[in-house]
Amino acid sequence: MSDTPANPNNAAGPEGFDPNNPPSLAVLAQYLKDLSFENPRAPAVYQAGETPKIDVNVDVQGRQLNPNQYEVELSVAARANRPEKDETMFVAEATYAGVFEIKNVPREQLEMVMMVECPRLLFPFMRQIVADATRNGNFPPLMLEPIDFMGIYVANTQRQAAAQNPETAPVS
Repeated sequence: MSDTPANPNNAAGPEGFDPNNPPSLAVLAQYLKDLSFENPRAPAVYQAGETPKIDVNVDVQGRQLNPNQYEVELSVAARANRPEKDETMFVAEATYAGVFEIKNVPREQLEMVMMVECPRLLFPFMRQIVADATRNGNFPPLMLEPIDFMGIYVANTQRQAAAQNPETAPVS
């Protein structure tokens, strides 16, 4: 414990944190914006009995709606191909979104909250939607692996910084 007495005139506390107005994140709405499932080779695809090679792409987009309100979209595109041939077995695409109220977050941390915390809250619902769509297409449910949104955010931030200032980019 510190021997230094608390300063009652410093209500903001360390690092600008204000205990009377702590940061908050609330989900105001969440919804499916787009869902597509294509099965271009049906019914022949079911006779082959092959395990598909699946490629999955994930994207996160965010935009401000009102002061303190933001829409964040989590998009997933999954394509399954026959392993020996370049034939599509199925394509599943979905966009799941949420409206979030984000208050008392420092401006420099707002993007991180939108690109990491918001999609982290949306992900379990997206995972279920994709699993149901592939199962309803008569394929095994595609269970998306957990996504490291923080790792993706950090990598994208570093890539953007390197593109803006190539002299300071790390050498790989």
